[in-house]
Amino acid sequence: MSNERNPLRRVAIVVHPKLTGVTAEAQNICAYLDERGVSTFLSKTNQPELSQKLEMGEFDLMIAVGGDGTMLRAGHLTAPLGLPLLGINLGRFGFLMQLSRTEWKDNFPRLLSGDYQIENRMMLKAEHWRKDVLLDTFQAINEVVVCRGQVVRPIRIRAEVDGYSLASYVADGLIAATPTGSTAYALAVGGPIMPPELRNILIVPVAPHLSMDRAVILPAGASVTIFAASDHQAVMSVDGHAPVMLKNEDKVLITASGYHVKFVVFQDPGYFYRNLSNYMEQNPSIGGLK
Repeated sequence: MSNERNPLRRVAIVVHPKLTGVTAEAQNICAYLDERGVSTFLSKTNQPELSQKLEMGEFDLMIAVGGDGTMLRAGHLTAPLGLPLLGINLGRFGFLMQLSRTEWKDNFPRLLSGDYQIENRMMLKAEHWRKDVLLDTFQAINEVVVCRGQVVRPIRIRAEVDGYSLASYVADGLIAATPTGSTAYALAVGGPIMPPELRNILIVPVAPHLSMDRAVILPAGASVTIFAASDHQAVMSVDGHAPVMLKNEDKVLITASGYHVKFVVFQDPGYFYRNLSNYMEQNPSIGGLK
């Protein structure tokens, strides 16, 4: 963590474009800040005016109100700008969120006085290559997944680390996750949990068939290249976004991104483990907001 401090004058409060029932609480947050001399802008994460204001550098902080899906969308907006991000959880899971619906008022005086820390979360850069042509580049907060499409049959996957062969799989897919993403899809398929301050890439197969079934944690600075081959559909998905179709022997090159998500944190470093224990015991994701 770092001790960066910025006086708050202008704050963006964002909600998920498809969620209902969160706007009222977001408006309460706006009113609280406005009354204390902080200018606010309430927006859905996909609103063009928000993107314009972000590009113009009009905000000192973004507050995401909702669940982990809202936080991911907000993180993709703030990371390229180095803008701090605070999550307020209105869902049941909210593993990425820092404060709950009942906690934000008690903690906002600390926010306004600069009594918080910034936790720099690693991101991934994924390049989609076809032969020697770079087709597109993506940024991931949680994970990059190369997997089968709609046909329920495994695909053949080959992975290389720094140009050297790691393993070949017959599986539903292969996940490359950040430490943040180790508690998301990677955890659901049996991967290990990594502390958020690490900068390692986690590799986890999804439903491997007669293939290596163990997760692999790569050293900081390593790259992984994933090749997929199939006589039916194979796709890539980044942070759960719409799938990108892959042709045989397309490759996905994954490295640490030059961007970080800057999470605003009020609690001591042990908060991660306390939250983890609570979530594991209660499984609050059932019925929660995204």
